[in-house]
Amino acid sequence: MNLKVRHSLEYQYNFPVVLENHILYLYPRFYPHQRLLDYTLLVDPLPSKIVKNIDAESNVQHVAYFFRQPVSRLFVEAVITIKSEPVNVFDFVLFPFESSKIPFLYENRIFKYLIPYLDKSDVTVAVEQFARNIAEQVHWETTPFLVELSQRIANNFIYQNRIYGTAYPPDDTLRDKMGSCREFTRLYMAACRSVGIAARFVSGYLYGNPMQAHELHAWAEVYLPGAGWRGFDPTEGKVVENRHISMGASADFDQLAPVTGSFLGFTNSSLITRLDITSVQ
Repeated sequence: MNLKVRHSLEYQYNFPVVLENHILYLYPRFYPHQRLLDYTLLVDPLPSKIVKNIDAESNVQHVAYFFRQPVSRLFVEAVITIKSEPVNVFDFVLFPFESSKIPFLYENRIFKYLIPYLDKSDVTVAVEQFARNIAEQVHWETTPFLVELSQRIANNFIYQNRIYGTAYPPDDTLRDKMGSCREFTRLYMAACRSVGIAARFVSGYLYGNPMQAHELHAWAEVYLPGAGWRGFDPTEGKVVENRHISMGASADFDQLAPVTGSFLGFTNSSLITRLDITSVQ
C-alpha cells in the first residue's frame, strides 16, 4: 500500500523574533519493505540555507539557517508518500542459537556498536522485576518475551494522550499503569535493557489507529542477533509491520522532536500542529 503523510507545525510569536538555526527530523528512515515515492519540505520564512545531513545514529536531518531578520511565525510542513509492502517480521533465525534465550551476550564485534542501546540509566529494581516476571512466564525465551512484554503494557496500562513535555520515567509509568506512547516505549526499552537486549526509541507515524491518526507515534526497536533491528509497539501490543513510518531512531528517548531550535527575542510562543495519514493509490 501507499501511505501519504502531511505533517505541519506552525510556531506563532507575540512579538517579532530572530530565528537561529533549527534542526528538523521530518524525513523517513530507510527500511527494506518501505520505499520513498515522493517528498516535499516547505519552510516559511524561506531559510537562507537548508542542509540535509545524516546524524550520528543514521537519521536524516535537515538543518535550516535563517536570515537575521525579525519574523512573527515559523511554518514547517513535510509531505511524504511511501510505498509500504507487507512483511513477515518473524521471518528470521536467531544466531548464535544461544540468543534464543535471555539473557544472552552479543558478539564482541557487534557489542561495541550497541553500547549506547544497552544503557541502564532507566533500569530500576521495579523495572527489572517487571521484566523478570514476564521472562519467567515465557521460560526466558527471547522472542516470546518481546511479544509478551509489548502485550502486557498494551493490555494492562491506560493510554493517555500527552503531546508536550518529556516522557515520564519508567518507574512512574509502572506505578500509575498509565502513559502515552512515549512513556510506554521508554518503559519497554528499560525492560529490554534490564535483561541485556539492546533497544532504541523510534519516532514516526502509525496508519490505521484512530487514536494515532493525527499525532506523532513512538515505539521501540530491539537488536536481535541474526535478525537485526526489529520493531515492537507497546501501545498497540503488536510487532511493527508495514503500518509504521519511522522518522528517526535513537538510543535516547528525547532526541527526535520534529523541529528543534531557538530564537532571539522576548516573547511568548504557541504551536499549532496538524498531521494527516491516508492510504493513496
